Amino acid sequence: MPKLKLALLLLTAVLLAPALQAQDAKPAPAAANPEVLLHTSQGDIMLELYPDKAPKSVANFLQYVRDGFYAGTVFHRAIPGYLLQGGLYTRELQPRRTRPAIASEADNGLSNLRGTVAVARGADPNSGTSQFFINLVDNRRLDFVGNQSGLTWGYAVFGKVIKGMDVVDKIAALPTRGIGPFAADVPNPLVVIEGAQVIGEAAPAAAAASAPAPAEPAATPKPAKRSARKPVSGG
Repeated sequence: MPKLKLALLLLTAVLLAPALQAQDAKPAPAAANPEVLLHTSQGDIMLELYPDKAPKSVANFLQYVRDGFYAGTVFHRAIPGYLLQGGLYTRELQPRRTRPAIASEADNGLSNLRGTVAVARGADPNSGTSQFFINLVDNRRLDFVGNQSGLTWGYAVFGKVIKGMDVVDKIAALPTRGIGPFAADVPNPLVVIEGAQVIGEAAPAAAAASAPAPAEPAATPKPAKRSARKPVSGG
């Protein structure tokens, strides 16, 4: 009889074990979106990236950050009520050599709202490299409409500013001028990205100086007062 009771107790323990383990188990916390700190000559800007929505764009941007590419580049284009753009040109307004372009992810469902960060590109939707822009207002006209042409493809949002939007607005409010290869819209004084790093990772070494690359053929569309969806050539 004692043996039977012992057998029943053991059987009960075996049957209850999975249920008890299930109760104790807690779901693993979702992986946090990567964050990047841009340290600029006007203040810090913190970005949150969306790898679930724009995996290629995020991976591309993070690689440039980890390579130290952005250190020493400038925001070369500031248009109040529209956007702030940078990520290619040095203090001397010479373009740095970039990696190959990436495929557009503008059809990811994200909208170019105030504070979002998007891939700058040329007339070809799949021509984005290192340049990015921050929307200063809701620019829904820059969203994906269809894949008929570069004009309808829109611009791929891959993150947003989560801290330092006041810095972005301060940069956008600086006086601008034409200088170097640009006829207008260059902040005066130049606003330099002094460093960029992924939060939780060691700060990368600055990219080694290299021979200037040919200027990229375009980046973002002109403001509505100039043209509805026409890209700007020459950066």
